[in-house]
Amino acid sequence: MEKIYDSKKFEQKIYNYWEDNNFLKNNFNSSKKCFSIMVPPPNITGYLHIGHALQYTLIDILVRYHRMLGKNILCQVGIDHAGIATQNLIEQKIFNKTGKTKNSYSKEFLLHNIWKWKNKYCKIIYKQMKRLGLSADWEKTRFTMDEKFIKSVKKIFIILYNKNLIYKKKRLIHWDLKLKTVISDLEVEHKKLKTNLWYIKYLFTDKITTCEKKNYLVVATTRPETLLADTAIAVNPLDKRYNNLIGKFVIVPLIHRKIPIIADHYAKITKGTGCVKISPAHDFNDYEIAIKHNLPLINILDLDGNILKTYQILGNKKKITYFNKNIPNNLQKINFLKARKIIINEIINEGLLDRYEMKNTLIPFSTRSNTITIPMLTNQWYLKTKILSREAINAVKNKKIIFFPKKYKNMFYAWMNNIQDWCISRQLLWGHKIPAWYDIKNNIYVGNNEEEIRKKYNLDKNIFLKQDTDVLDTWFSSSLWTFITLDWPNNKNFFLFHPTNVIISGFDIIFFWISRMIMMTMYFVKNKENIPQIPFKNIFLTGLIRDNKGNKMSKSQGNVINPMCFIEGNSYIKTMKNFNNHSFLKNKIYGADALRFTLAALSSTGRDIYWDITRLEGYRNFCNKIWNASIFILKNIKYEFIKIKKNLSIIDRWIWSEYYIVIKKYTKALNTYRFDNAANILYNFIWNKFCDWYLEYSKIIFQENNQLKHISIHYTLYNIFESLLRLSHPIIPFITEVIWQKIIQNKKNKNSIMIQSFPKRKDIFIEKKIISIFNTFISMVTIIRNYRSEMNIKNKIKINLYVKNINDKFYVFFKKYLNVFKKFVNINNIFFIKKNINFPNKTFINNINSIEFAIQLNNNFIDQKKILNKINKKINENQKIINFLNKNIQNPSFLSKAPKEIIKKNLQNLKKSKIVKKELLQKFFLIKNL
Repeated sequence: MEKIYDSKKFEQKIYNYWEDNNFLKNNFNSSKKCFSIMVPPPNITGYLHIGHALQYTLIDILVRYHRMLGKNILCQVGIDHAGIATQNLIEQKIFNKTGKTKNSYSKEFLLHNIWKWKNKYCKIIYKQMKRLGLSADWEKTRFTMDEKFIKSVKKIFIILYNKNLIYKKKRLIHWDLKLKTVISDLEVEHKKLKTNLWYIKYLFTDKITTCEKKNYLVVATTRPETLLADTAIAVNPLDKRYNNLIGKFVIVPLIHRKIPIIADHYAKITKGTGCVKISPAHDFNDYEIAIKHNLPLINILDLDGNILKTYQILGNKKKITYFNKNIPNNLQKINFLKARKIIINEIINEGLLDRYEMKNTLIPFSTRSNTITIPMLTNQWYLKTKILSREAINAVKNKKIIFFPKKYKNMFYAWMNNIQDWCISRQLLWGHKIPAWYDIKNNIYVGNNEEEIRKKYNLDKNIFLKQDTDVLDTWFSSSLWTFITLDWPNNKNFFLFHPTNVIISGFDIIFFWISRMIMMTMYFVKNKENIPQIPFKNIFLTGLIRDNKGNKMSKSQGNVINPMCFIEGNSYIKTMKNFNNHSFLKNKIYGADALRFTLAALSSTGRDIYWDITRLEGYRNFCNKIWNASIFILKNIKYEFIKIKKNLSIIDRWIWSEYYIVIKKYTKALNTYRFDNAANILYNFIWNKFCDWYLEYSKIIFQENNQLKHISIHYTLYNIFESLLRLSHPIIPFITEVIWQKIIQNKKNKNSIMIQSFPKRKDIFIEKKIISIFNTFISMVTIIRNYRSEMNIKNKIKINLYVKNINDKFYVFFKKYLNVFKKFVNINNIFFIKKNINFPNKTFINNINSIEFAIQLNNNFIDQKKILNKINKKINENQKIINFLNKNIQNPSFLSKAPKEIIKKNLQNLKKSKIVKKELLQKFFLIKNL
């Protein structure tokens, strides 16, 4: 063994060893159970980040765990083409390099650059996955636009279209003005911004007035340009100010369009003026009202956000009257924001502006481009999801699919029960082409290719056909991931690995991906009895990793962390954008094992995971602790004794008992996806029990001349450590492999730790009485050590100990291990005192399980003044806490308003603080009177 733990020296070599020896391949055995899991495919837009590392670590922990349980393994890896994100990235790169926009170059040029990028970053991403330790069969990788995938996606689309589940329709959608494509509702984030709210007068057409004798209605809007598209004014039918005006008409300012006043409860009596302008083609709520009242839809914008020359009118034109069908000349072909200023100036000039004010307004932003989106009336392809959602909802209700944590189940229901038809088309060049063709009359023909369509529909060669220029939403192809990657329906072993056991993903894509996978899989995948099959049995949703300031990690903020920075150190940190903002990285190599352990330990059930570099530091130290333990064991172990299991000492039996408890708790944690608990269980046992106690005990024994009477220590030390390596392997695979290769006895048959059996729980060997005895021993040692530290008693100074009220069982053990106890705490003499005799004066008294013990104090080896100042400081700090808690408890306002749990917690803390105060005062007067 190398004396220094240096992950960089062996981690890459170990992974190469696994690959070169085919340990990552799954050699299918029909007699074994199967475990399958799909790795959420990262997109090709760049390096993996720490969020990917979290998910892939947890996935690999399960894969390695189930492989060691002897199962056939399928860990399916692949990469997503990420339509919008990738095209936007490449367009931006071309612009930065050449100054050209997509209007200045060909489709072929763009796609060539995208494929070039894809080929480069697939290699980078797979390398990162391997460096993290992901143990997948790399010969089975998939890409969501490989030839098989394209063929399958096309087939799925055609089936859905033929079943009347896919249709094309003109509807209102969110339009990204920068990317020039429709985006999903889920990709829109509303931000609160200060905007102008204009109050505009709409004059009545006839000689009528409001109850206030005004010949106009006042309507408030933050988007005055949309008045060009107004088709009605809505008032609440219960609003006494206006309900006599329902059915009357007003004139739209500037354009003089006659529109009706309609009754709708959408208009709130207490909100604004109570009157709402309805522009159905430019507002989602207005659109719903227009459909309900059969109002026409008037579009005034082109796809660049510029005002059109002529109104585009859809629907019932009889409900409105035009004086001019063309949009005013001074507004044509200019951006809507510029048009807004012109319209407001004209409204002011005509005396139709009642007033304006600044107001906080929720403005929709595209999460894709971070620009304002606008509602746009466009022709798009839709998938009917209400039919598909029923099976998915029932699968969760009937517990065929289980959510971990459970709280996300309600989030799933809330969305699925109110699901809208899914807009599946995007105005991009990069993606799955929609397999639809049009003739000159815009008749739609759906099929695999033009030749097939002409044959199917008996179309003459002279009939011109043009393929749809749109592509499918990336999430459409991704929703097919669990079964298309397994070559459904042509794979004869398909149902051995499908449904998969679990999907691990972030809670933020429960709607984008998880829900849609359930719907699509259950519609297409049926067993022999034609029963819909679920894509996965369990769903484990992780939180989102935030930086040390609590901010969501994003590339735009420059706070995204490349996991390779922790694994490889300085060489990767310099490749990061804004890497100077990451001073906390410290240019230090931590290694994949330390990173994996940190991510597992942080993966709580909450929505947010706060990145903490100190935890990474701590878990690297933990790996170092294991490394040093292995060096000690290899140096001292006698291999001729490691199979001799007889005459186990009480301390041997204690560590074995504790170990089997660990296996029991650890496997339960992994089986319920509590990776944080699993990591903590492992850490506490290895560091706090095995290393701090059993290993230290071993050192004392190995110092003795006659080791033959302690043969059992060789058996226990070796076998527990070897078993611990196997137990730890799923979380920290590299260090466990390299140590295991060193300590195994049969050098000729090394194989790999990853294909060894996982340790089994043996509850029969858990001796609770032994645990109780040794835990008492630990408590005594810990109290004495803490007291020595508190009193600044140097280690070389030996002290005396007095013990009484010791029970028979502990007395037998204590007497047997008296020398061990003395060395643990550097005791000079131990005096056993009868129950009725008091401890000597000037002793610090404590008790554990009715056993009393006292440490003799002496002025010769303590600095009385320094210790008194230290204790006095603690007394004052504790008193401040007591005063604060007393103030709360005695405050009637606090007691009446605070939740019961908070009040209860305050009372508990007050009680604890008073106990601490009593102990501190006892120490103070004890030291003072020495």
